[in-house]
Amino acid sequence: MLSHTADYALRALLVLGRNYGQRSVRADEVADATGTPRNYTAKVLNGLAKAGVVSSLRGPSGGFALLQPPNSISLASIIDLFDEPHQHTKCLLGIRPCTPSEPCAAHHTWTAVMRARREPLTTITLGDLLGSEPAAFAESAGAPDAGAVATI
Repeated sequence: MLSHTADYALRALLVLGRNYGQRSVRADEVADATGTPRNYTAKVLNGLAKAGVVSSLRGPSGGFALLQPPNSISLASIIDLFDEPHQHTKCLLGIRPCTPSEPCAAHHTWTAVMRARREPLTTITLGDLLGSEPAAFAESAGAPDAGAVATI
């Protein structure tokens, strides 16, 4: 499960990914396109800017834009900015604390399951979710004009 913040970040980046190389998108446009609260969306976008994932420009022609192509940004790299990966220390069997040095009977298998669950997030990119390269998307769907709101 993702936190609301990580979920909002992924949604926002999909909107920015659709506009990659074309224009910056204002925070309120991102919020409207994703159905997320405007204040929260602005905070998430500012967090992404501080992390170096997006650029941020103020002013009437400002907004946010991806700094890298969508196909070079893994989902895990974004999720990890907001949801810290953690080791399960509580014993799955409820017996005692469970660690790699003192594992319960289920520890090694459960650790492998959790690693396998996370693996797709490290290889799937924003570009994969968009279904094509932004340029190809823009050519097939028609590039949005400066006042258009991208939708997911």
